[in-house]
Amino acid sequence: MYQQMIFVNLPVNDLDASKKFFTDLGYTINPRFSDENAASVVISDTIVAMLLTRPFYATFTDKEIADATRTSEVLVALSAESRDQVDALVDRALSLGGTTSGRTQDLGFMYGRAFDDLDGHTWEVVWMDPAAVQG
Repeated sequence: MYQQMIFVNLPVNDLDASKKFFTDLGYTINPRFSDENAASVVISDTIVAMLLTRPFYATFTDKEIADATRTSEVLVALSAESRDQVDALVDRALSLGGTTSGRTQDLGFMYGRAFDDLDGHTWEVVWMDPAAVQG
């Protein structure tokens, strides 16, 4: 059965530093789709973050490229299996040079925290109680 994928393309200032940040978070780089201009970060079977050098990113758009440290261009949200997994991933990102973004959200049935990566892109990590999702 076909599963639709998402490829999140993000401009980065230092490709090597960004690759290290995401591999240290526990993700892998797919070398088949990576070179000196881009790194393919495998988040899951259906989610890939394409980290692109700013000049290479610019070849895909005529728009001004946002400086994510000064303005919000996207919020990337990832699901987590548990509250503990939310905390573990965000705490790990913070220990690797990421910064806290926003406030912790604890609604009982839903729990989330967020971090900004080295380039200021916001990654939200969210757990939802499966019983609440099912209705």
